[in-house]
Amino acid sequence: MNQWREEMKARTHKFSIDVILLLQTIPERTDTRRVKDQLAGAASGVDLNWRAACRARSHKEFTAKLGTVLEEADEAEGCLDTIWASHLSTSDDARRLRAESKELRSIFARASRTANDNERRDRKR
Repeated sequence: MNQWREEMKARTHKFSIDVILLLQTIPERTDTRRVKDQLAGAASGVDLNWRAACRARSHKEFTAKLGTVLEEADEAEGCLDTIWASHLSTSDDARRLRAESKELRSIFARASRTANDNERRDRKR
């Protein structure tokens, strides 16, 4: 079992749960509903698509799922930035989750580049 993958499973799951808890502190109004739904979907998408990537049957499937994880991480980061900038939440939890979303996006961007490079290298063989 790959230790880094397992650590990232725990980290993405914690991120997803913590986002849900943050969203419970934001009022349910017509002007907040869309960004809350987007963030909930993106955060759970990071978690669940990473789990799926770890179960991939081939490197090609892993690379594709990792691309989806990166898209979801980018979306979560954008939603958290919107929540912060619009003052829907400026709590310590919101600050921490913004930082975590940036770190996750960066980690998965790097992993995706590496996986794509490996995929291209393998095709040339």
